[in-house]
Amino acid sequence: MKYYALFLILLIFSSDYGCCQDNKTITPEQNSKLKQLEKEVAADLTKNILPYWSGKMTDNVNGGFYGRIDGKDKVYPESEKGGILNARILWTFSSAFRILRDTSYLRLATRAKDYIMKYFIDSQYGGAYRSLNPDGTPSDYRKQLYTNAFFIYGFAEYCRATGDKDALDEAIKIFNLFEKYGTDTEYNGYFETFNREWQRVSDRLIGESSEKDEKTMNTHLHIMEAYANLYRVSGDKIVGQRLRNLIEIFLDKIIDKKTYHLICFLDRKWNGTSTVDSYGHDIECSWLLYEAASLLGDQKLKDRVKEASIGIANAAAEGYQTDGSMLSDKNYVTGHVRSQRSWWEQAETIVGYLNAFELTGDETYLDKSLKCWSYTKKYFVDSNNGAWHTSVSESGVQGGDKAGFWICPYHNGRMCMEVIERVGEE
Repeated sequence: MKYYALFLILLIFSSDYGCCQDNKTITPEQNSKLKQLEKEVAADLTKNILPYWSGKMTDNVNGGFYGRIDGKDKVYPESEKGGILNARILWTFSSAFRILRDTSYLRLATRAKDYIMKYFIDSQYGGAYRSLNPDGTPSDYRKQLYTNAFFIYGFAEYCRATGDKDALDEAIKIFNLFEKYGTDTEYNGYFETFNREWQRVSDRLIGESSEKDEKTMNTHLHIMEAYANLYRVSGDKIVGQRLRNLIEIFLDKIIDKKTYHLICFLDRKWNGTSTVDSYGHDIECSWLLYEAASLLGDQKLKDRVKEASIGIANAAAEGYQTDGSMLSDKNYVTGHVRSQRSWWEQAETIVGYLNAFELTGDETYLDKSLKCWSYTKKYFVDSNNGAWHTSVSESGVQGGDKAGFWICPYHNGRMCMEVIERVGEE
């Protein structure tokens, strides 16, 4: 792999050229609303989310970060340290430093990077373990592509923020492992889970219900997200080719051509095996897909993705409620709706409909984004004790841990930073 120093430097210190700025006609009233949104989420990011994670999550005994904090802010030092959590912490504080240039965020990002390199990365077989014991010894040796995708994403962002070549090199190493071991060379796409030595295993770790569920929308979504960030900082031709392949997989295989919902689980030949529409993943994909396509510089592909992006955002609106919240999912065969609201779905809804507004100029999308923030601010943001609640019932009862294996500052932190960058470019 070749690294072009000038290209890298320009990308690291330039603005995010993948942002969706197709619509240039912003009215003064819309601009005022956007500036107010930016002001509020910036305050939440810098005075609530990031201070909570830097102040309460750092493990000063064993290094790195704790594995769990419950909804009452109690720390559990004995909890295992999840790879997803640590990789997302790396991404969040790297991105925060890149955007806000506060060196306290750089210290947290470097703490995460150094801990990951020392403990999570398997020096013998490559890639990252799925989880560690509190003392840093591996507790789950498996190599899950979903988990490892976030290490690519985090290392690439650290490089983007600092120019650190070691982080970029590690991201490229994991990318090469994905391409060597994780790909389905017969039917395309990526498999899910491998043992330490990168031999495929059939363990179901992200909601698969049977052995027929050999491929998942969720893993492909986050591999695409990771490859997009890696391509952004490396400019590597092969990474770009594989990113394009993932975008086309979504366009041709994962997006339901009739409904524009994403097909959550699929067999090896890309036949759907699930009957659930996941509204949060729909709206998240609607903007990540467009961001990925924007990086490749192919206008024809970008136009195709733009149409798909709006279609997915419209499909996700089936879960959007009159109070501004986004439901979790619906089984379209039984009609069962999971009405609990989750923190990450609200964060992605805010970004997704802001993106749809930028693409179309349709104020309906902007209103959805703003109303979801109002709901989120009221029910999820814990302005008294810090961070966000992770779940809210239909009647408004808050619950869930504040930090854990899957609970991190990535969705809500990223939402804040997306708004800051996008509105700042208006």
